[in-house]
Amino acid sequence: MTLGKAVNEVALGFPNVVVLPLDVTDPNSIRAAVGKVRERVGRAGLNLLINDSGATRSSTLATETAENMTLLYTTNTIGPLQTCQAFLPLLKEAAEAEGQRGLSCSRAAIVNVSSILGSIEAAEAWEERQDVCYRCSKAALNMLTKCLALEYGGSGILCVSVDPGCVTPPLGPGTGPVTVEESVRGVLQLLARLSANSNGTFWDWRGQSLPW
Repeated sequence: MTLGKAVNEVALGFPNVVVLPLDVTDPNSIRAAVGKVRERVGRAGLNLLINDSGATRSSTLATETAENMTLLYTTNTIGPLQTCQAFLPLLKEAAEAEGQRGLSCSRAAIVNVSSILGSIEAAEAWEERQDVCYRCSKAALNMLTKCLALEYGGSGILCVSVDPGCVTPPLGPGTGPVTVEESVRGVLQLLARLSANSNGTFWDWRGQSLPW
């Protein structure tokens, strides 16, 4: 089952869920999505933007190519940047709504879905998978998160990076590094407790702070 099909099936069971097409590599697609969201939320603005686009290519330092690097930066780094830029007016409207104070995901927030492989300090699993283009694109995404936090934190918009874990479909009890259900549950619990002190930080799905 493709991700798109899975999302559509979930939406069928929840009438308040609206599924919109969005290609983060296409500025026209992003603008069209913003317009559709504007129609739904009106002047209330958008409280939470989760940039979950992602592409990966297996590679090593010896086999890495400019084509791979360009593809992954376009999807994993430039795409979230353009999406944040386009949705910023809606996020600011939510942040400026009457009664909103402090920084939180219930006020206005940008959550960039990153990876521990993008942590320069951790240098996670190098022997198992080098994936140079993926690591570099996610490290760049983390820097983008920091830049967003520096620029928009003062406007009431919380910005963080989150590693959802190595998510696999559940093959049976106790199988897979992290099941979809475990990851989603953990990320939701994390988002619920983020505050001003969390702005511009990097977390995993367990709620543990990660090094840049």
